[in-house]
Amino acid sequence: MQVNDAPVVRFTNVEELFDDINDTDQDLLIVINVSPKDFTKIQREREKRRRKFRFRRYNVDAQVLFITVTTGLHETLHAELYQLFRKPIVLNDWCKSWVSLGATTFHYQGSPRAPIGEGDSTGGPSPERRGRGKWPTLVILSRVTATIDQLRKDMQWWFPASNHDVKIVLLAKFDHRQSCVLIERGEERIPHLQGPITRRRHAAILQQNDALEPVKRQTITITRDETTDPVSYNVAGGPLVLEFRLLFLRDPSLEDRDVVINIEDLKDFGMWAWEMAS
Repeated sequence: MQVNDAPVVRFTNVEELFDDINDTDQDLLIVINVSPKDFTKIQREREKRRRKFRFRRYNVDAQVLFITVTTGLHETLHAELYQLFRKPIVLNDWCKSWVSLGATTFHYQGSPRAPIGEGDSTGGPSPERRGRGKWPTLVILSRVTATIDQLRKDMQWWFPASNHDVKIVLLAKFDHRQSCVLIERGEERIPHLQGPITRRRHAAILQQNDALEPVKRQTITITRDETTDPVSYNVAGGPLVLEFRLLFLRDPSLEDRDVVINIEDLKDFGMWAWEMAS
């Protein structure tokens, strides 16, 4: 059984699930009939075997577990993009103000009985987001076989799950069919409202997190041109710009600026992805 090209299996026992993970050639596996008790068993066995697959999302009520099956290309997409993000962090001497959180497990709005999710690369400002239970402001998610629509659903989950503590979600998708790398930047915005927007009304809306909606702010497409010698890479929609205020939760000083991943770095990112894919 498959849903949107992702294989679906029914959980029976831990051993069979690990066999399913080993056998799949997809980077997304949907597991149904996973009770909270079963999920705890899977967690413990993952730690025991030191397996690197991730719990993309676990919905307790629906008893559905989405597993990210990591591959070399999948890891390259999120890890290299995060390193490019880190480059201006280092150059601007912001290292002491930023903490990398990796693939930490996060519980929906902090409740241990609520749905959980794990990003691929995550980080946030320090000390504000350092410590147990603190959510990142930046989440990076990568996929190869999973569809871009599935990735967008993941992006939409992170904002309400974190009680809107997550501010930016980056999606990195290698598309074999279109022969391109797609990067999308998702944020939240206040929906279009009727009537005059006074300063007081705007402030009140910002305090009502439920009024916020996830939107796609930027799309970047990286393509490979094999007609040139050497092979070259073209970037449309760049550079990638991440707002300082959303990342660090404060207004920038005169010395601060937005984090920008420039065109040349994005071309290198595309080259690394194709090298891993070939």
